[in-house]
Amino acid sequence: MNMRFIYTSLVLFLLFSMSACTRTYICQCKISYKGQPGLPDTTINEYDIKDSKENAKNLCEGNSGKYNNNGISSVEDCKLF
Repeated sequence: MNMRFIYTSLVLFLLFSMSACTRTYICQCKISYKGQPGLPDTTINEYDIKDSKENAKNLCEGNSGKYNNNGISSVEDCKLF
C-alpha cells in the first residue's frame, strides 16, 4: 500500500510538473506592404501558441520575414507576448 501511494504521488508530480512548463502565449504579427498604390494598410494579426516559452518564441518569430513579389514588398514582424 505504501509503495502504491509513493508511485501514484510520483506520477502525479511528473504530470503536473510537465504541464506547468507550457502555457498559452500570444504571437502578434505586424504586416506592412509597400511598392504600389492601393495596397492594404498595415495589419496586425494575433494568435495563441500553447507551448513552452522557448518553443513558442521560436514558432512565433519564425514567421517574421521580408518578402518581394512583382514589385510589392511586405514585411512581417512577429513578437511573442
